[in-house]
Parts: sequence; structure tokens; C-alpha cells
Amino acid sequence: MKVDITSPNPALESIFSNPNQIITLDANFLIPPDRSKYAKRAFDFQIFKRIWIDPIFKAFPNLAIHEAVYGEFHSTAVKDYVDTNIYSVPPQLLVHKDSSLSSEEQMLRDSIEEKIYPLTKYDPTLDNRDDRGEVKSLAYIAVKGLLYFAAHDSNAIQLIEKAEEWETGLDNVNAIKMYELIFYLYKTNGSDKKDLRILYKYQYYLTKYEKEINPEWGQFIEAMEALYPVVNK
Repeated sequence: MKVDITSPNPALESIFSNPNQIITLDANFLIPPDRSKYAKRAFDFQIFKRIWIDPIFKAFPNLAIHEAVYGEFHSTAVKDYVDTNIYSVPPQLLVHKDSSLSSEEQMLRDSIEEKIYPLTKYDPTLDNRDDRGEVKSLAYIAVKGLLYFAAHDSNAIQLIEKAEEWETGLDNVNAIKMYELIFYLYKTNGSDKKDLRILYKYQYYLTKYEKEINPEWGQFIEAMEALYPVVNK
């Protein structure tokens, strides 16, 4: 995925100002990345939990997932972590359920899904797992007027950022990328900065192509600080 350091993301600016807003997560924000095709190994869950998941849950008190995303957690460790946060008192992770929608909202949700799914690998007639969580999540939050979808998947992000061009019905949804929240944790001292550097390099600066299109860590931080000067005050 390309790291965009050309213009600020209003969604990230808003999150810096008010981290208490609801942020709906895609599955890849909670599942450890596996790029062992390019690296020596996949990211261990306990390391990913320490560097990324625990700090995210600490930084943002109103995280959410759609019920369809829950089905993507196959690892026992991930599922146990998610369950713990869903069933804690009070809950630390909200679950969006389509059954909570009114009949009018359900109709609108269905119409948005009809616009989205042809641009993905999901087929409602088959109800296959490919991109199912993203499609269901985006349709739900668009209907409910929720503002933020945090994802590491480039297609999900494009569905939002090209909403007008592609006519996805997601015009009022805002995408938040993983590298933006890596920067958030860096600036708020939410996680160890050396560890965040490792995560950034693993996700965005691992292959030869990524090293050609993306900034290295120091350049990334410098560029992001220039884009978001308010967070330096």
C-alpha cells in the first residue's frame, strides 16, 4: 500500500482533537500481519498485541467491529482477545449488528451494499467470506452516519475515497489508514517508538517496490509532522 504524505487527512485531524469518537475497525487492524513471503516470519500475536492492539484500545475508548468481521477471526488468540473486550463491563469493543437496523435502515443498507459489492470479491448470493466484512461494515456505518472506518486494505479505502467517482454511497464515510494511527501513537507516546518503527517497516517498507514509493521511517515522521502541525503544539 502506498503511504500518502501529500495532504492531511481531515479524519485523522478530527481524531487527534477528539479520540472518543466511534471508529469501526476492519479485521486487518486486529489480525497480526503475515508478510512471510517477503520477510523471515509473520508477526507474532503477542508482539502485535503489545505494539499495536493494546495501545489502540487504550487510545480510543469507542472502537467497534461489524458482526461480519467477527467471523474473520480464526486464531484462538485473536478471538479470545476480541471476546474479552466485547464482554467486558463496560464493553471495550462495540459490535454493529444488522438486526439493530430499522426496516427503513435495512432497505438503505441493502441499496448501499448493492453499489459496493460489485467492486469487491464479495457475492451476496454466495455469501462468501472474501471482502464480506468490509462490505457489511461499510454499508452499516454509512446508514448509521458513523464517520470512520479504519483499514489496511487498499480496496476498502478506495471504496471510500472514490465514493463520488465510483458511486458507492459512502460519501460521508472517512477512511483512516494504519500508518496514520501508527503516527498517532507515535505522537501521543501511546506505544514504544522503536516498536512502531518496526511495524511501519513491516507493513509499508519491506519490498523493493515499497521502498521506491514509500518514505522510510524518518522521512515518514518528518512529513507527517509537517502535515499535522497542530499535534506538535
